[in-house]
This record gives sequence, C-alpha cells and structure tokens, in this order.
Amino acid sequence: MGSEGPSPVTIHVTGFKKFHGVSENPTETIVSNLTEYVKKEGSPKGLVLGSCSILETAGQGALVALYQTLRSAISEQDTSNSSRTIWLHFGVNSGATKFALEHQAVNEATFRCPDEMGWKPQKVPIIPSDGGIAHIRETSLPVEEITKALAKKGYEVMTSDDAGRFVCNYVYYHSLRFAEQNGIKSLFVHVPLFLTIDEETQMQFAASLLEVLTSLC
Repeated sequence: MGSEGPSPVTIHVTGFKKFHGVSENPTETIVSNLTEYVKKEGSPKGLVLGSCSILETAGQGALVALYQTLRSAISEQDTSNSSRTIWLHFGVNSGATKFALEHQAVNEATFRCPDEMGWKPQKVPIIPSDGGIAHIRETSLPVEEITKALAKKGYEVMTSDDAGRFVCNYVYYHSLRFAEQNGIKSLFVHVPLFLTIDEETQMQFAASLLEVLTSLC
C-alpha cells in the first residue's frame, strides 16, 4: 500500500443567529455561504469541510441543540481520524476592528443582557463539576502560529485571551470540554461587523483560516 500522506483534516463550522443589538449576525452569513465559497475558490488540499451549522444565540436553553451539533461530528467520523477533526466556531464582536482567535474560555456565564431565550445568568459556572468560575479551558491548537500565518496573508488579526462572558464564551467552553473528551480540537474566532470589515474580506478570511488549519494540523 505505501504511505498516502497525512489523512485529511475535517473541519466543522458554526455561526450564530441574530441577538440583542445585532439584528444581522455576520457569522450567519459567513457560515451559510462557506461551502459554496470554498467550492468556488478551490478547496485546500487535505481539507474536508464538514457540517456548517447556525446556532441559536443562547446558553442553557440551546444546550441540547449544541450537543446534538457537536456529537454529529463524532458520529460521522472514522474513529482513526478523530485527532484530525476540528470544530471551528465563529462569533461576532460588534466593537472589534480585527479578527480575534480565542485562546481560551472561562467557566463563567455572566450575560450583560438576556440571551435569545431570556436567560441572564450572573457569575454562574458553565460546568459546575469543573469547579469555580475562574477555571479556564484552553484550545490545543497553535493559536499564535495560526494568527501569524493569517497576518502574513494580509489580514488584520490577533490572538485573544478573553472571549467575554456571554454566549460565545459559553459555547466555546462546552466545545473545548467536548473536544478534550473526544480527542478532537476546537477553536473560536471573533469577527467584526461587515460595516468594519466587508463581507468579501470576511469570506476570504474564513477560507484562508480553513487553509491554515489544514496545513498546520
């Protein structure tokens, strides 16, 4: 048989629907159009673009749906390739001027406004069995390296250690825990509004990120 090179990297992607103060979430547009965009631009060698899902912008009330989405990646995959499966989550930061790759999530839900299902926790541990609200989970992906590769391509991009305490951090914390338990990887990326960085640039960024993840992982 001989070696056929590294096995492909399967990347599953999520974005969010609208939420308080953001009636049109750019991540819904990015993720909804990503499969078609990658097909048109040419898929990077070794990439398998898996599911592209849009999540409710909600915490506790959307948890069952979140885990159904996360588990779908496991049930689809060949177990031998699990280490080459990545969950990539996009969320919007309406005040941002750059893309931000989030290094970690914190075990704290403190929502400044209610989520789309009316939940407004204050200083609540996301996973009580993990301990207190100061507990941190970090991605196993090389965030600094990924950021440098994207900056080289000309994008305004940075690493971040603060994914907030709202739904983005809530989803990322659950995803990082799920990834650790199932031998896969997870990354959360905050994007600005389309008013700040236009849609075409954001689509290019998302496609470039898939390419970089495929080459580095």
